[in-house]
Amino acid sequence: MADLDPPSLLREAVRASRRAVAPYSKFRVGAALLTRDGTVIHGANVESVSYGLTCCAERIALFKALTDGHSDFTAVAIVAPHAKTAPCGACRQLLAEYAPDARVFVADSRRPTKFREFTVDQLLPEAFRSLRKKSTRT
Repeated sequence: MADLDPPSLLREAVRASRRAVAPYSKFRVGAALLTRDGTVIHGANVESVSYGLTCCAERIALFKALTDGHSDFTAVAIVAPHAKTAPCGACRQLLAEYAPDARVFVADSRRPTKFREFTVDQLLPEAFRSLRKKSTRT
């Protein structure tokens, strides 16, 4: 298992936020997803003029990781230019499905050393779960 260093992971999320595509809101969000083997996968939000098509940084990082063959996640760091930002419901559901044991660190991108920490269960206490007996993870 890779050593978990929240401040370093949050700095990676800040780096990711610089690649956000947010021409409408200017609200740049970054995520850094840590795998058990120590790989960090970055994600940044991508907006559409049709806001419903916008995708969050957390989901982009998770989708990149999953499609690159990663399936065992220990933490995710998320930064945005507001201290009270937290993952949306869709991101919480996907984290519950694919990264249920991950620790979640959230911080203001301007002050990433001041962070809040959650478990996925704290963010989504009664997540929708697959009815299949086998795990949804590969």
